[in-house]
Amino acid sequence: MISHEVATGTAVLRLALDPGTILTAVTAVVAGLSVINPWWAVPTAIAAFLAGRRPGRTAPTALALVAILAASVVALSVVPAWLPLASRFVTVVVAATMLPWFAGRFWCQYQQLVRAGWERADQLQREQQLIADQARLRERARIAQDMHDVLGHDLSLIALSAGALKLAPDLEEHHRRAAADIRARAAAAVERLSEVIGVLREETDTTSMDPNDSSLTTLASEASAAGLTVELRIDGEADDVPPVVERAAHRVVQEALTNIAKHASGATATVHVTHKATETQVVVENGPPSSAASQRPRPRSGGRGLVGLEERMRLTGGSFAHGPCDGGYAVVARMPHTPSPPPPPLSPSASRGDELPQEHRRARRRVGRALVAAVMVPLVTGALLSGALMGWEMLSASQSVLDPRDYARLHVGQDRTEAKRFLPDRQTNHRPLTAEPTGDGVTCEYYAMTADRFDDRSGDAYQLCFRKDTLVSLNTITP
Repeated sequence: MISHEVATGTAVLRLALDPGTILTAVTAVVAGLSVINPWWAVPTAIAAFLAGRRPGRTAPTALALVAILAASVVALSVVPAWLPLASRFVTVVVAATMLPWFAGRFWCQYQQLVRAGWERADQLQREQQLIADQARLRERARIAQDMHDVLGHDLSLIALSAGALKLAPDLEEHHRRAAADIRARAAAAVERLSEVIGVLREETDTTSMDPNDSSLTTLASEASAAGLTVELRIDGEADDVPPVVERAAHRVVQEALTNIAKHASGATATVHVTHKATETQVVVENGPPSSAASQRPRPRSGGRGLVGLEERMRLTGGSFAHGPCDGGYAVVARMPHTPSPPPPPLSPSASRGDELPQEHRRARRRVGRALVAAVMVPLVTGALLSGALMGWEMLSASQSVLDPRDYARLHVGQDRTEAKRFLPDRQTNHRPLTAEPTGDGVTCEYYAMTADRFDDRSGDAYQLCFRKDTLVSLNTITP
């Protein structure tokens, strides 16, 4: 029991000593002083701004504001003479309290959002770096498999030729032994090549990379059979095209058709392969998807296939580009027949530079919404308070209007009890700045001429002065 009371007391003490709580209390105190003396509005605004800059929940501050407004309503109900200070109170609450507090809150959220946005951007960059590295490694493994197929085939032919040479009847014995050694070394090279490439091959990657098994014509036919409209055009002779370039062209077409089937089903795909003397160019284009296909949800894609193609083109010394084109999409690859030294790999920020700006734009939009709230909430609150104050003043004024006919029934020397029958229940809160009659025991009362704020007589009042209980003067006061 004692430990529970100690823990409760500690929590209350910690809350009381919290800087945000202290600043909120200071703001409330100096705001009350600002109603009496306008110069206190400056420290009120500073304290409110510092309180808004403190991170934390906004509920305590909102509850404090509601409590202040409720206490003000009660005070005006109990002491109607304070009503002339209500307009100054509204000004202090809106201009010197709410607006600086929201400005501090906006600044705090801006700093937090910018910090969180850059942290998120760094995380996206690291994730994209890992994805790009994985795609490049996968593509390099595929290239290694292609090398295995090409070199294995050539080494097998060398071994076969060496075996035939060994069996030649007119070959001398030392040449026969050399041919046998060549055959054995070629067979061993094929075996070691298979072992090395087998380490790089992914067990889950079953894609065939051999153009002999799947030529471009066969690839287009398979895509057409699957429901994709493909137009294939091949210009030039492919006899002198290196196998590495041929396989790279096959990969470009294969990946492009796969993406079209995923993201633009129903569109017509155009595949144009041009074989020149020094290079091979592949262009795969598609038009906009059909209306039915565009309404279907698109499958998620990490873009790893395109990253892999970029890596393959980089290693072959070529170039690779892709992007929207005429409502559809286009993929363009250029592969030289004589490879040049590959350029350095592209960073994820260069290949997909829209990640960081997009995250930054989202953070800026959130900050913009916070800025709109910081401006609109005080304005709306001020408008509501001003409207409520105006309604309260009109209600109060309607209860303090002295009818001109009743005023005409009053005369000097009349007893207060008799005069009270013609007077309203309460006096007006707007007292004209005029000198009151002097004398022992003289007290004056003021009553409004009209409750209409747009009337020319608004602000004018009747002044009734009594000495003891006798009416001694009646005057019309105009500001």
